[in-house]
Amino acid sequence: MGEKPKDIKKMVKEKYTEIVRSKKTCYCNESCCSSASSDISKELGYSQEEIDKVPQGSDLGLGCGNPIALTSLKEGDLVVDLGSGGGFDAFLAAGKVGKSGRVIGVDMTQAMVKQARKNAKKGGYDNLEFRLGEIEKLPIEDDSIDVVISNCVINLSPDKQAVFNEAFRVLKPGGSLIVSDLVLTKDLPKAIKESIEAYLGCLAGAVKRQRYLGFIKQAGFQNIKVINESNYPVGAVADNLKSVASSLVSIMISTKKP
Repeated sequence: MGEKPKDIKKMVKEKYTEIVRSKKTCYCNESCCSSASSDISKELGYSQEEIDKVPQGSDLGLGCGNPIALTSLKEGDLVVDLGSGGGFDAFLAAGKVGKSGRVIGVDMTQAMVKQARKNAKKGGYDNLEFRLGEIEKLPIEDDSIDVVISNCVINLSPDKQAVFNEAFRVLKPGGSLIVSDLVLTKDLPKAIKESIEAYLGCLAGAVKRQRYLGFIKQAGFQNIKVINESNYPVGAVADNLKSVASSLVSIMISTKKP
């Protein structure tokens, strides 16, 4: 892509701000925004019980899996949600860690953080907070977190290695990283790679599976496990990108900091 990382971030911020203000439940185009966010979340592995638990307005249908399903969160855990959006996964995590635990959602879009805080107040949550910040430079102390989760966000980062390095830094020794994200099974055509619309729809921002896993290993993580892989719903991709959607796979990864 011709855009610089800072330009990509600016465009992503603008798009996600638009999502909050327009109350759309996807980040692609009008034709794929017809499904309710709850329907999208069910397709991605969330139960109706989980959907009903969170405050209204926190499920924006922006994920590509259910990282909470892979976690063994327990009372007292400290959790960070990378790219927390409206707070959907953060709220589910908060319910699992209890009053003695804490969840910190980090998002670079001010409108998303504001929306998440509003949702938290609405739901009466007092064991979580949402911080404005970039996942490549987390506003979190070293060796302080038990579990880091992320749902379909790291693929949007122009510096994925920095994201995994930061996740490693903030985790306690023995801490877990649970990621649901999008990877490629084959290279994309040049025209798609250069399309900012494709980037915002998670296509051009995605990298091949082995390269993605390589970033995690390079950060220092061990015992990297691919828990599940599935085709990404074509309905969640803009019409003009559906011809290459078969190259996109939703992947669930679990790993630990030694």
